[in-house]
Amino acid sequence: MHTALSKNGIPIRLTDERWLHITIGHPEMANYYFEVLETVENPEIVYYGNLDELLAVKSLPGSPDRYLVVVDKELADHTGVLVDGFIMTAYSTSKAKSLEKRQIAWQP
Repeated sequence: MHTALSKNGIPIRLTDERWLHITIGHPEMANYYFEVLETVENPEIVYYGNLDELLAVKSLPGSPDRYLVVVDKELADHTGVLVDGFIMTAYSTSKAKSLEKRQIAWQP
């Protein structure tokens, strides 16, 4: 298991179980483990998802028309302070325009 710090400064876990889920559902992602973590730490933009998740997006290395999307969930403690998080899934897409319909959570 590895972690990456989100733009909110929250440690986001990539567990073995989630990596297996990602690579079974999206076998093209098998060689992008560290790029997934890098996308959480240094995205080009982050969008809000439909159910309180965040979508970190970054151009896929070597493929100018493809993007890596990492979906993560940041969790709060009993006081409402964000303290922890985990990657739910990740995938590549060429349909960046569909993501642009979402509300922006972070951009440089």
